[in-house]
Amino acid sequence: METITIENVVQDLFDAEKGVKTLPQFANEFPGMDEDKAYDIQEKLVQKKCEEENTAVSGWKLGLTSKAKQQMMGVHEPSYGVLLENMVLIEGDSHSLTPFIHAKLEPELAFVFKKDIQGSYITPAQIMDATDYVVPAFEVIDSRFEAFKFTLHDAIADNSSSSRYILGNQFMSPEKIDLQLTGIVFRKNGEVVATSTLAAVMGNPAVAIAWMANKIAKRNQFIKKGQVVLSGAITQAMHISPGDHFEATFDGLGTINTSFQIGE
Repeated sequence: METITIENVVQDLFDAEKGVKTLPQFANEFPGMDEDKAYDIQEKLVQKKCEEENTAVSGWKLGLTSKAKQQMMGVHEPSYGVLLENMVLIEGDSHSLTPFIHAKLEPELAFVFKKDIQGSYITPAQIMDATDYVVPAFEVIDSRFEAFKFTLHDAIADNSSSSRYILGNQFMSPEKIDLQLTGIVFRKNGEVVATSTLAAVMGNPAVAIAWMANKIAKRNQFIKKGQVVLSGAITQAMHISPGDHFEATFDGLGTINTSFQIGE
């Protein structure tokens, strides 16, 4: 049997997204697979995408920020992925489903940073201080694995199921919004499908981002001025079908909406 290599996996994940096709899980077959190796694959995949798609890193995203998702995956902490400039979709527009395999949408609070964040131990207070503004956001997640099923290491390697993201037009200083009690109402085709508060994201989204800042520091990376960080899903993700319209209203912050259709 041919030995699986990091280069093989990176190419397979890249080709799967480009070809809109699924892959079988690989992590359990990969010799010596662990979290560090999964993030090594993620980094090489992001580098390949930047080079071959002529794009650049625009920020970061958190995954598995809810206790329920962590328990489902058998882990005790979140994961993270990288956002690229060519992942941005315009708020309010209707978008093609053609590039996606089995996309889902989830509402999040995005943080946009006004200065770099570096240090040996980064606190939520430092995250708040470095944030230029927060804004309602959607993330489109789209695993490259069959039936949207994967191990944690598979998911990390697959850039934590990153695909696209949408930022709203309502900007606010993080000090002016309650990062625990602010409520959200998530609607699909006019029907309320979920309600929650920002506390669903590790008790406070700034806590989640501080966790990530410390995690990436161990790999000599950091959040840079101007970058966007999606702090984690506030509700469960909803499957996207042609013709679907989504809307998320954040108390005191505003509403974000988008829709999807077949074709261009």
